[in-house]
Amino acid sequence: MKAPRTLIAAGVAAVALLSGCASSPSYNNGYSNGAYNSGYGGSYNNSQSMGYGVIESIQVTQAENRTSGGGAVVGALVGALAGNQIGSGSGRTAATVAGGVGGAVVGNNIERNRNGAMGQEMYQVNVRMDNGEYRTVVQDSAYDLRVGNRVRLVDGRVYRY
Repeated sequence: MKAPRTLIAAGVAAVALLSGCASSPSYNNGYSNGAYNSGYGGSYNNSQSMGYGVIESIQVTQAENRTSGGGAVVGALVGALAGNQIGSGSGRTAATVAGGVGGAVVGNNIERNRNGAMGQEMYQVNVRMDNGEYRTVVQDSAYDLRVGNRVRLVDGRVYRY
């Protein structure tokens, strides 16, 4: 009767721990837009969210490979179940918790390896703005962008103009 309660408690604890580690993906690879409001007047908006310029270069980068956490949860449950089969009394509880933690680590690594060794392919677009400043934007697509294209920068994305 005590074993199912221990297993359920270990599973709930593992899920609570892992859900606290979840985060949303960030694809900027440490690059910022490098934008500032230079104070130049003109017929266009010089703010950080919008501007016009010419593409100087485009480089392909790899975003960090992220996991959903599903592998860790499944691994924690399997590990806790396996750990619960070992020992008796407080030793069983310790083995259940250790199995849950170890299973979470292994499950997360399996998910990361299954998703591929590299992250999503991203494009670092360097733009020389009309006012002379340079901005670097990292985005997931460079479908119709080429070096030398006239572009518009809107909300951190580059579009052909």
